[in-house]
Amino acid sequence: MLIEVMGCTTARGLSKYPFYLMGTTLRVEGPCPVLHTALLHRWCGQLVQIAYLCCLRSKLMNFVPLDQIRQRAKDERKGIKKYFRKLAQRPPRRLDATVANLHEEVFAEFDCLTCANCCKTTSPIFRDKDIDRIARHLGQRPAQFVDTYLHLDEDGDYVLNQAPCPFLGADNYCSIYEARPKACREYPHTDRKNFHQILDLTLKNTSICPAAFEVVRRLKEELPG
Repeated sequence: MLIEVMGCTTARGLSKYPFYLMGTTLRVEGPCPVLHTALLHRWCGQLVQIAYLCCLRSKLMNFVPLDQIRQRAKDERKGIKKYFRKLAQRPPRRLDATVANLHEEVFAEFDCLTCANCCKTTSPIFRDKDIDRIARHLGQRPAQFVDTYLHLDEDGDYVLNQAPCPFLGADNYCSIYEARPKACREYPHTDRKNFHQILDLTLKNTSICPAAFEVVRRLKEELPG
């Protein structure tokens, strides 16, 4: 449903912007305004409270339902795959620098605690150093940690027995954050050097991580194929 939010305070003064209200969520089409306070707007005879405190456009990701983001990534998968094929054939000279900048930009705008989909749906790979570090953090022997939480997958890598991750709290905080696996620390790998070498992995991650999808979406704008 289209609603008009009137009198928003921005750097340019008072303006109005189009929003879409989807159930209990808020979505903006077009450039994101800067809203400094909670706004009230009457819609269909009811007051709709809009508490929107972002100042950069991709804060919108926090308001769009996760299933809609996943569906959009699925819908655009073929286009992304085609774009990645071109990148793999002729990686632009400034590809790594561009992706690194977009990674910093997106993750400065996106709060992973509003999502945690990676922790809820996938498992990182646990290397020996990860196992030793986490076991020590938990006051366990490495073998005990493996027996309790891990198994070998078809590639011979240790992964979690279950999803969501057993260390993920109801508030989306990680109970072993300081000792978490290297794969978790680096996920979704959108700041890795030689980005053209992990395009298949990135394609997979766009359907899991809204931030990864947003990095790729902006990359297509910055470096069109």
